[in-house]
Amino acid sequence: MSAADPEEKRRKNYMLRRSIMDYGMGLVILCFGIFFAIADRIGYAFDLEPLFRYGLSGLFIIYGAFRIYRGYQQNYYSEE
Repeated sequence: MSAADPEEKRRKNYMLRRSIMDYGMGLVILCFGIFFAIADRIGYAFDLEPLFRYGLSGLFIIYGAFRIYRGYQQNYYSEE
């Protein structure tokens, strides 16, 4: 075993944990965005203007998709 093996294992474990967290949080945020978009159709009423609610929903969907994409890419270390 060389000195780089524990470092490489720690790096891979970190990337796996971070990727799982990005998938999970991305899915939660994406679901909130979808919920805000269809809330009036399923019987929930919010005291928000429709334009603001749909804008917020769009931001949640975009950010949730970005988190899922970032988890897929697993590009957490900058290679210089």
